[in-house]
Amino acid sequence: MEGYRTNIVCKIVKLTKRQLDYWDRGHFMKPSISEASGYGSVRLYSFIDLIQLKVAKTLKDHGVSVQKMRKSLNFLKKHRPEIEKPMAELKFITDGESIFVLTSDKKVVLDTLRKQFVFSIALDKIFEELNGELKKFAEDRKYTVDVKRQKYEVVLHPAIEGGYWVECPTLPGCASQGDSIEETLDMIKDAIRGHLEVLKENEKLQAKNHQKAKIA
Repeated sequence: MEGYRTNIVCKIVKLTKRQLDYWDRGHFMKPSISEASGYGSVRLYSFIDLIQLKVAKTLKDHGVSVQKMRKSLNFLKKHRPEIEKPMAELKFITDGESIFVLTSDKKVVLDTLRKQFVFSIALDKIFEELNGELKKFAEDRKYTVDVKRQKYEVVLHPAIEGGYWVECPTLPGCASQGDSIEETLDMIKDAIRGHLEVLKENEKLQAKNHQKAKIA
């Protein structure tokens, strides 16, 4: 997967689309692969972007405002310019009011807002959580749907562009797509109904042609 679209990012990082859009438009957290540049264009985020978003979301959940995060990042850009992606490369410590940064030297703690700490964000745990979410999202899932009093097994696949697509193995060529799991399963039910109708019409046509051949 070359990049992650907005709806996938929101599901994995657990941000609302409105929040993600606000952070992008406010130049706080922008996608590094592709930015939205007009109607029909899409944002594409990298895995490093997901890490940074997850860190920012965690800080936000612990009471740190975007303004304070901006101030901390500006401090790091000025005093540690060699660190290109601070949110993905450093360990942050906060009490909800201030932000400290741990460095490779255990004796050195960068005080970005000049107060004390209580809570820290471990990046290795965030890596593990994100990888788990991505793996879970990428897995195919099997469901059973009821159509006209018959049960059909369908296979749900995550779509690269976001959302899902689904197929019914017992009815070759019968497939559909949707933005959510619920919508996709509803769509495949409609597709199965339509597929069955076409098969029924084809059977009638074949029977009719067979009857004509017998008469001739």
